[in-house]
Amino acid sequence: MASKVDINSTLRLKSGHHIPMLGYGVYQTPASEAEEVTAHAINNGYRHVDSAAAYRNEQPSCAGMLKAGVPRDQLFFTSKVPPKRVNYKDAKACVDESLKTTGLDYIDLYLLHAPYGGEEGRLGAWQALVESVADGKVRSIGVSNYGVHHLQELEDWQKASLRSLHLSVIPEADMEQRQPTDKAGILSVNQVELHPFLARPDIVSWCEQRGVVLEAYSPLTRGTRFDDIRVQSLAKKHEKTPAQILLRWGLQKNFVILPKSVTKSRIEENRGLYDFELDAEDMKGLETGEYTPSAWDPTVAPLSQ
Repeated sequence: MASKVDINSTLRLKSGHHIPMLGYGVYQTPASEAEEVTAHAINNGYRHVDSAAAYRNEQPSCAGMLKAGVPRDQLFFTSKVPPKRVNYKDAKACVDESLKTTGLDYIDLYLLHAPYGGEEGRLGAWQALVESVADGKVRSIGVSNYGVHHLQELEDWQKASLRSLHLSVIPEADMEQRQPTDKAGILSVNQVELHPFLARPDIVSWCEQRGVVLEAYSPLTRGTRFDDIRVQSLAKKHEKTPAQILLRWGLQKNFVILPKSVTKSRIEENRGLYDFELDAEDMKGLETGEYTPSAWDPTVAPLSQ
């Protein structure tokens, strides 16, 4: 990607909305601390907060996001349907619960947190998110931790839904007023663990071919690879920290990056991603070929799970 990316850079989602490339992740952030550190992130230039119902910190994270006084239309809030609630009924309820918990009029992005629940559960939960968009409760929808086989299942269902829509008995005048995507929904995002030690070329290729934005969680490998000689070498070359090298890699891959920290100095450190660029040789050197998750890896879960 071009080097002219800054802290305000966004990507256009297939839904037509824009998502900030720098997000603030609040996974494992205690509810008692979430409001303060999220407000600190917003005050330091972040405009995107990535939460989830399962994190149990939607309310304080959202409160911290709003506390900074930035206009709502300049902010972006994400939540997710918990893995154990991936079905139509529960997903519908999750959206309503998130709206009630946060006090927001709409959620910018709602994801299915993991590809569990079996085919019926996954597709039912997706349909619930589609309906939430139609109801104005959610602006964009997507998935998280989906492997290619899960993504393909969803795409095949979407295609079948569109064929069914066109073949159904709908007055021609009504058809002109109704977008084909109303029934199948628009897949805007797939959020997965992404970093040089887990580059997932198959998932990345599938999404890029279809204009699906990739969000990188655990982009810092949970700190487990800061001592890697390749990362250390680039940190020395660019006079940056290992964390900044890993995050810059994600930006140059055109990913939305979701670093998380409750340490204010580290939150501030991420403002230093925009005054340097990894050159082609640097990026080549980070092609490790490894498949080393630092977190769980539902992308490999079978469709039956």
